[in-house]
Amino acid sequence: MDSSETQKIYHKRLYIIRHGETDLNKNGIVQGRGIDSDLNQTGISQGEAFFNLYQDVHFDKVYTSTLKRTHQTVAKFIEKGILWQQLSGLDELAWGKYEGQKSTPELREAFKDLVHAWSSGHYEVKTDGGESPNEVYIRQAKAVEEILEHRDEETVLLCMHGRAMRLLMCLLMQKSLNHMDEFPHQNTSLYIVDYNYDTKLFTMNAFNSLDHLHQI
Repeated sequence: MDSSETQKIYHKRLYIIRHGETDLNKNGIVQGRGIDSDLNQTGISQGEAFFNLYQDVHFDKVYTSTLKRTHQTVAKFIEKGILWQQLSGLDELAWGKYEGQKSTPELREAFKDLVHAWSSGHYEVKTDGGESPNEVYIRQAKAVEEILEHRDEETVLLCMHGRAMRLLMCLLMQKSLNHMDEFPHQNTSLYIVDYNYDTKLFTMNAFNSLDHLHQI
């Protein structure tokens, strides 16, 4: 077995980005899993800027959530003919009754209480009709298992969502979920992590990179 085959079997690199901006992002309206919004022009430009910088990376597959704002962000990669798979495990956390609501002092206070509960270790807490971090973690673990099963895919691109990305990074870095806010996420921010099939560990290669946005 030559060195390239060994590399392909034992290592995988994941480029993980948040979707581009939507009008709901811009206007401070809660999206979540239950709102399937489109990118606005800024979001489209962010996705194009990401493509312009990373189009020469040899991605073996593109993974997205089932929500179209992720599809639209990485559309140019999909248009290149790169294999594309949607995974519901990459969907945003469902914010339940808060989805579609504009930010108000009352809503911000409710979010503050929710995040405080999570940072205190109460990962089962959720909004009415929403999901808890524990529930998202379970479906994300299944998505990661699916991605890692494809050992022939050496380099993959994942496009997902802000709060879900925070939770995923905790999963990959083997941190408890009360560390989720240590992982910031602007629209199209990028994390690169490497997985070693031998040690079964992820290592951080790039943290919240926005290098591509310097061109717009």
